[in-house]
Amino acid sequence: MCHKIRHPRYWLILPFKMAGLEIISDQGYRIDGRRSSELRKVCARMGVFTQADGSAYIEQGNTKALATVYGPHEVRKGRGKIQHDRAVVNCQFSMATFSTGERKSRPKGDRRSQEMSMHLRQTFEAVIVTELFPRSQIDIYVQILQADGGNYCACVNAATLAVIDAGIPMKDYVCACTAGFIQDSPLLDISYVEESAGAPFLTVAMMPKSEQIVLLEMNSRLHADNMEKVLDLATQGCKDVFAVLDRHVRDHVSESHALMTAS
Repeated sequence: MCHKIRHPRYWLILPFKMAGLEIISDQGYRIDGRRSSELRKVCARMGVFTQADGSAYIEQGNTKALATVYGPHEVRKGRGKIQHDRAVVNCQFSMATFSTGERKSRPKGDRRSQEMSMHLRQTFEAVIVTELFPRSQIDIYVQILQADGGNYCACVNAATLAVIDAGIPMKDYVCACTAGFIQDSPLLDISYVEESAGAPFLTVAMMPKSEQIVLLEMNSRLHADNMEKVLDLATQGCKDVFAVLDRHVRDHVSESHALMTAS
């Protein structure tokens, strides 16, 4: 697993971006060489921790996330949280101290981490079939190992694989993707440099088969004339992510079945 935390080209580019660096070239290419509607490369592995009930590791470009799932299990503390008709979903988000160029002194106690934990809980409460596990708890822990934009999306996608690895029923996959509007052009799956350009962008989490949006967040104002284009691009990005994740799940199941039959 790679823990490289610095992106030398970004440290060189960022100071010049403020002086008017073009995020999109005249030929239509972005700083990392992608077209406007291209996802960053997605790599994933499931079952990376044997101690957890489910786990997954994902890379989306240079953003890397690790997710572990425990449960369903008895509610061990905070008896007031018990729900008699469904499971309680507990999500905790954190960032490794080495995940960015600046060392984080409070990797999971700051306000942004608490907001991310809340968004993750809301997302997975909407897709996990909690009614099957009354009076129990499901814990989802997600950590960003390397941050380069789209942190929430990487967390959702990693957690989805981890929940599947744990064998916990869901209504559908939940996949997340960002889309922004920079230099009068919608851009899919924006990186940290593109986020830092100050242009508006959307974060969307959705169930791809039903096309039901589970979470939608905007970082700033976006003109109504451009909203539909950016939202359509983000939802298409979620479907593209689903195709990648589904392929990884099928490959993982095939590999696990082959190991079981071989033994």
